Amino acid sequence: MKKKILFVVCLLFGLMFINAGLNKFFNYMPAPKDLPETMLKQMGAFMTISWLMPLIGTAEVVGGVLFITGKFRALGAIIILPVMIGIVLTNLLYVPSGLPMVLVLLAINIWVIIENRQKYMPMIS
Repeated sequence: MKKKILFVVCLLFGLMFINAGLNKFFNYMPAPKDLPETMLKQMGAFMTISWLMPLIGTAEVVGGVLFITGKFRALGAIIILPVMIGIVLTNLLYVPSGLPMVLVLLAINIWVIIENRQKYMPMIS
């Protein structure tokens, strides 16, 4: 039962990151209208660095696909972790209303990392 729950959670998590990553390339989801001015300035600054959003989008798509597959889920969790930290910090500083959802996503990412900790041991030993 635990494996089925983990798969469903990872499938939804991965699909969400694939969607967010693809949006960075194709810009098909409109930005919320109630974003604070500081957040708009930050996003404008990110857009001036022409390689940054494609890099983040690629990490999200690749990490999301790997997160869905059981064999490479540990790698996907590590690829998504820095992006997830950026999302947490952005919500913490600029849009605290989104923090509960972001903390759930961070908990899922950490759960997958803990579940796959034996796969990381060769890197740190």
